[in-house]
Amino acid sequence: MKNIATAFVKAQKAFGPALKSSRNPHFGSRYADLSACVEAVIDALNDNGIALIQKSYDCVDGIMIETVFVHESGEMLETGILRFPIMKKDPQGAMGCLTYARRGSLMAACGIAPEDDDGNSASRRPEVKTPDITDHLLAIEGSGSSEELAKIYKEALDACQGNQVLQAEVIQAKKARVERAKQVKS
Repeated sequence: MKNIATAFVKAQKAFGPALKSSRNPHFGSRYADLSACVEAVIDALNDNGIALIQKSYDCVDGIMIETVFVHESGEMLETGILRFPIMKKDPQGAMGCLTYARRGSLMAACGIAPEDDDGNSASRRPEVKTPDITDHLLAIEGSGSSEELAKIYKEALDACQGNQVLQAEVIQAKKARVERAKQVKS
């Protein structure tokens, strides 16, 4: 477990926020969908030699899912099986439940949460001014090592002060920087 534990700690330091980019039509609220949760962690996991696997298991009246991390050394980290009941007994209900289960399992396994929980959003003071993150974006672009990039990335996300539009810019800047590094290596 030494290799995967070390790699997972490094990866977790670079996890981004799970952005609430989807809207629940029934409640009118925003939420972080499965793709936002995967996007928040997959680059950091892969950059540290970790593959993400989500296994499903047979269950009579629900979905059972387990998030598993596999390190390139062959070591595995299993996070435990979670069971979710299927409320609507049709294919759409089953797929909705599977998606919900995968999202919940991934968030629990990675220790991530949506960018802002619903309880805090009601009590948040309105933003007075949009923060300027230009210097942070330039620092991401000019970063050297992956450790330096991870540190700058976290600082840049913090500087966004919860502004999802700015966070999306920071995430995109990091992706562009990683892509340039991959092209240089090629």
